[in-house]
Amino acid sequence: MKKPGYVKLMQNGQLEGRVLRLKSMLKDCVLCPHQCRVDRTRGRRGYCRTLDKAVVSGAEAHFGEEKELVGAHGSGTIFFSFCNLACVFCQNYRISHCGIGREVAVEELADMMIGLQARKCHNINLVSPGHVVPQVVEAVFLAAKKGLTIPIVYNTNGYDLTDTLKLLEGIVDIYMPDIKFSDDENAQKYLGVKNYYSIAKNAVKEMYRQVGDLLTDERGIAYRGLLVRHLVMPGNIAGTGEIMRFIAEEISKGTYVNIMAQYYPAHRAYEFEELKRGITNHEFSKAVQTARAAGLNNIKAFD
Repeated sequence: MKKPGYVKLMQNGQLEGRVLRLKSMLKDCVLCPHQCRVDRTRGRRGYCRTLDKAVVSGAEAHFGEEKELVGAHGSGTIFFSFCNLACVFCQNYRISHCGIGREVAVEELADMMIGLQARKCHNINLVSPGHVVPQVVEAVFLAAKKGLTIPIVYNTNGYDLTDTLKLLEGIVDIYMPDIKFSDDENAQKYLGVKNYYSIAKNAVKEMYRQVGDLLTDERGIAYRGLLVRHLVMPGNIAGTGEIMRFIAEEISKGTYVNIMAQYYPAHRAYEFEELKRGITNHEFSKAVQTARAAGLNNIKAFD
């Protein structure tokens, strides 16, 4: 099996250098687009409400992800609490908004990774890691010294800064971003943040520059590359067609794109008339057709 990039970075000393640089950023935090500039090492909380220890709600072998990540033994998923978005329709709001979970030291986080590998998971799948990148990278460093050798998956909402992503080059093997909305105004209304689409486009471009199209081994298990998710929304308020054209024209027509139909009203969705229902079969079929019309040739449609 091809060794992940972080193993090489550990061996040549570069991984430890990344750890030190990222940890220093916690003192004046500009890791994500909110640019809070708080000192998280001295108890100052920014938008994500997370200090210098990551908050984890669970770590398990997960079988609900794409088959290229799950394989026979599951994706080794670590769920981080809190988030840098405030989606009004969030289906995991108790974790991402309420922060259900517990603080863990980086040593324990590293042990979680080693434990998931011991259970034969095919990868370490980091869910909502954007606000805990320093803690994640240090944990990968410690786990690599203990024998971690499976790919790292960066499972994100897409609201990531390219400057932070550049510090993950060679550490993350598989990037798995959502692209939620193609209009910054709609994104601000439903996600609670400014410039979402503009930022997400730049982030996905940087991710693709680092890892390229998704690659799988002889078992069909992914070991490197980009996997983009998109949730179809009622009335096409997400702007699916624009997103598919962006991926085809500015990323790659071979991009693995998972078009998802799992939307249902949750959290505060009932406060918005347009979000009070699920999507129709016609809306989902049209979204898939739009992706094909854009020229994408590696489409997965999960309804």
